[in-house]
Amino acid sequence: MSDTSDKLEALRQRIDQLDSDVLRLISERAICAQEVARAKLAEDASTVFYRPEREAQVLRRIMELNDGPLDDEEMARLFREIMSACLALEQPVKVAYLGPEGTFTQQAALKHFGESAVSLPMAAIDEVFREVEAGAVNYGVVPVENSTEGVVNHTLDTFMESSINICGEVVLRIHHHLLVSENTRRDKVSRVYSHPQSFAQCRKWLDAHFPHAERVPVSSNAEAAKLVKTEWHSAAIAGDMAAKLYGLERVAEKIEDRPDNSTRFLIIGSQDVPISGDDKTSLVVAMRNQPGALHDLLEPFHRHQIDMTRLETRPSRTGVWNYVFFIDFKGHYAEPHVAAMLEEVRLRAADLRVLGSYPKGVM
Repeated sequence: MSDTSDKLEALRQRIDQLDSDVLRLISERAICAQEVARAKLAEDASTVFYRPEREAQVLRRIMELNDGPLDDEEMARLFREIMSACLALEQPVKVAYLGPEGTFTQQAALKHFGESAVSLPMAAIDEVFREVEAGAVNYGVVPVENSTEGVVNHTLDTFMESSINICGEVVLRIHHHLLVSENTRRDKVSRVYSHPQSFAQCRKWLDAHFPHAERVPVSSNAEAAKLVKTEWHSAAIAGDMAAKLYGLERVAEKIEDRPDNSTRFLIIGSQDVPISGDDKTSLVVAMRNQPGALHDLLEPFHRHQIDMTRLETRPSRTGVWNYVFFIDFKGHYAEPHVAAMLEEVRLRAADLRVLGSYPKGVM
């Protein structure tokens, strides 16, 4: 046997031993998770098993300890799946998302909760809210903003009518592909299906490569992928999950006009989330219609040195030409300097509601 063969055999034996060690340690972790569940149930039969702040702290710690060669996000993704499987031993997490199956929102749900979560598609954003409010699911996942196309107004408007909390966030890099089926005649494509936002995000690529193809907007990219399965002259713009679900082939990959195209999703639930150490807060504020109202709203943020990351304005449901402000900022509402700022704003506002404080997206 050559020196190379001897070295390869030794490495394979080492990998086999490491695999055995990893398997044993994962099993030990799973047993610990079961013991945690029993301890929680002994103390409170209605206990909440999923703790967003604890999950975020564990993943941050893993990324800080990681020395490679796998990058931090890949290592965190692996641990997310281990945590998801262990949590399922305690109690599977049920998550509603804006469907149908195969959408980017489902991809965001699985990125945040792991593949062991039970994900349920809903036809509309307000249905996701209703499922959470009714207690039919533990959490919901809804899109709130895209780096190219801006805010999702329907999500913001639904918060004005709901008492549900924001428990987390997840940012997903959005990659669009041109997909065809095995029946597609690629030289005869005359129609492209996709969601209107995806068309907007791929406009330049389509203009350059399919300038004469009819662009047919549909309710979701998953629906676009489904339609392509039944037609010989059409293609779809969708992501990896839809391609896999419907068995489509990627003719062109990553056709979005901006390589940094990302969508932010919110995790909604009924619980308050304790401080994790790196948090964000979202609130909705109604100001009185008077000169200087916006200045009065923003001044306490500046004075308390609180970093506001987003400010959106939406028409109020209570009067013509009245507006409410949706605000995201760094910090947790339970931190003393944040609590002091919020109290000042509350005194100046007609109404203020904290939608939630939650861990900043880890991955």
